Amino acid sequence: MDIKKHLIITGNSTVSWKDAIVKAIAEASKTIDYISEVKILEQRATVDGDKINEYFVDLDLSFVIDLNRKTN
Repeated sequence: MDIKKHLIITGNSTVSWKDAIVKAIAEASKTIDYISEVKILEQRATVDGDKINEYFVDLDLSFVIDLNRKTN
């Protein structure tokens, strides 16, 4: 049986929402093992004049808890 934990994170990018998602998952995977799912909760952006300067995305990141992990 898998037990999953959820963590809400926010990613950002000056390129696109997709880039914000990819960067957020890549950064989270550096310290979180067994990432299994991601759900996009919200997308937003900051605007300067008629152009978007920064894209933001809130993600619900799911990862499996390692039940066999040894604790100190």
